[in-house]
Amino acid sequence: MPRIHVCSLARLHDTVAETGARRVLTIINVNTPVTRPASIAPDDHLYLGVSDIVTPLDGHILPGEPHVRAILDFAQGWDRAAPLVVHCFAGVSRSTASAFIAACALRPDIAEDDFAGQIRARSPTATPNARLVAVADAAMARGGRMIAAIERIGRGVDCYEGEPFSLDIGRK
Repeated sequence: MPRIHVCSLARLHDTVAETGARRVLTIINVNTPVTRPASIAPDDHLYLGVSDIVTPLDGHILPGEPHVRAILDFAQGWDRAAPLVVHCFAGVSRSTASAFIAACALRPDIAEDDFAGQIRARSPTATPNARLVAVADAAMARGGRMIAAIERIGRGVDCYEGEPFSLDIGRK
């Protein structure tokens, strides 16, 4: 079954090795050094430099439509033969939002609440970045369903680093 694995930067290499992933989406503060796992081809690694914020803040990059479009394009290019890994610094906010966005885009036949429910059931710490979700909801014309689904699961438990988890997106 195709899966999207979510983890922190510290767990990136272990998660790729443990899952056999062949594609990685990095969404992290601009200029944060990330060493691409050797098993991941350069064309199969997307690095997005964006801050984990929901409103503009001097010196930071607010998630916006270009970032969401890049996530959507990268997800659409995934052949689903091997898992996809999505990570940010802590594996809590930007990565969980990106995984949710990718899952909703790849499986529009599955309700947003189903993916949000999977996130909460598998990660008590997940707190998807609300700005990324809102921009994606608008870009995919979801009428607020993505936003509402994430609001329903609420904020995750505070932590420094989330435990890796996966989303099952099923075959289509």
